[in-house]
Amino acid sequence: MQEVCESKTRIKEIIESRRARIAVVGMGYVGLPLAFLFSEEHFRVTGFDIDSRKTDALNQGKSYILRIPCTEVQLARERGFTATGDYRQIGSMDIVIICVPTPLDDFRQPDLSYVTNTVKSIAPHLREGQLIILESTTYPGTTEEVVAPLLEMGNSQGLRVARDAQSKGFYLAFSPEREDPGNDTIARRDIPKVVGGCGPVASELAASVYGSIFNRTVQVSSPATAEMTKLLENIYRCVNIALVNELKQLCMRMDIDIFEVIDAAKTKPFGFQAFYPGPGLGGHCIPIDPFYLSWKAKEFDFQTRFIELAGQVNLDMPYFVVQNLVEALSQRGKALNGARILVMGVAYKRDIDDLRESPSLTIIELLQKRGAKVEYNDPFFPTISSGRKYALNLTNTPLEHLPEFDCVVIVTDHSEYDYVRIVENAQMVVDTRNATKGIKSEKIVHC
Repeated sequence: MQEVCESKTRIKEIIESRRARIAVVGMGYVGLPLAFLFSEEHFRVTGFDIDSRKTDALNQGKSYILRIPCTEVQLARERGFTATGDYRQIGSMDIVIICVPTPLDDFRQPDLSYVTNTVKSIAPHLREGQLIILESTTYPGTTEEVVAPLLEMGNSQGLRVARDAQSKGFYLAFSPEREDPGNDTIARRDIPKVVGGCGPVASELAASVYGSIFNRTVQVSSPATAEMTKLLENIYRCVNIALVNELKQLCMRMDIDIFEVIDAAKTKPFGFQAFYPGPGLGGHCIPIDPFYLSWKAKEFDFQTRFIELAGQVNLDMPYFVVQNLVEALSQRGKALNGARILVMGVAYKRDIDDLRESPSLTIIELLQKRGAKVEYNDPFFPTISSGRKYALNLTNTPLEHLPEFDCVVIVTDHSEYDYVRIVENAQMVVDTRNATKGIKSEKIVHC
């Protein structure tokens, strides 16, 4: 028992003294910023990724994420940060944090392959007393029902999850990421970090780790509670966005400006939070999380009808945009088949370089299938090649060619766009974001 207590004490001591060796697995939009937060606090950090292009770039002091400048990578390198794809190095780490994607498959069911493959790669190199933390957004139960068994079965030493101070083995916890790309108003350190461990010791240790870089940690009773917390946060947004997306469609039929309605409603100092309609949802969390929970709910003979409906409303928005574009062209005596269309903005939201689940990609594909000649403009993407669910292979079109298009569709309202100039030079503008608010022109169609 004394040996086990010493293991816990040792981890806490090396965390507090900044001597803990930290591995962050997954050098993407979540993992890389997290690794640099630890590096700023002078921890010895190693970034792991199976994509050698990322690890090579990082080791050369280069960045591949817009909001992380090369200078930040270089500073981390000076503090000792390194990147690798060699999982054998996991054995020399004290804390391993997993930040890999959890997308949906083609049937809109959870795809945990990134998590399971990562865990299987880690398991053979586990050692006594390590703390493993999953950050990837997933359904309640993943940490204990999927990750724990794979770690226990995959290591040759027979190590098990240590669930109390009297148990030997490794510690396991879940802590949901709370990244908001493009949000510069809240410092990462000021976002409270929720942690739920497999037992009180794991929770305490995870809180200690994150407490070194975040100003507040929130311990909950279990990994499942922490997993559900993340889903609630994003489903809350998904449902409310679906509500205003549906109300937008109704308001258009009633000839009411939904944005004027929202602006008036948000003057109420209590009981209302403004959400805004758009062409669909993007990003790694909000379009995906409702389906993770609805899938898991079926295991308990429960149908999340309200949540599934909200998810479907948001999924349908790109189709709504295309239908309105068809009608707008028709009123001007033009058919979609053969029309030249310029999609403005392909990132999933304003001023970021992230294509994940972007409604722009769906809109482009829908337009192409109906015979339109589609091009795009986005200051953050010189090209669009192929991804998990798209293969567009397009090159950015300069805005000097605006007059040549039958229609310009504003899908992502980047702040650097000059909307007055866009309206002046375009033959027709379909605005899905209210980006042209205040501009009076018969060329503009709001949808």
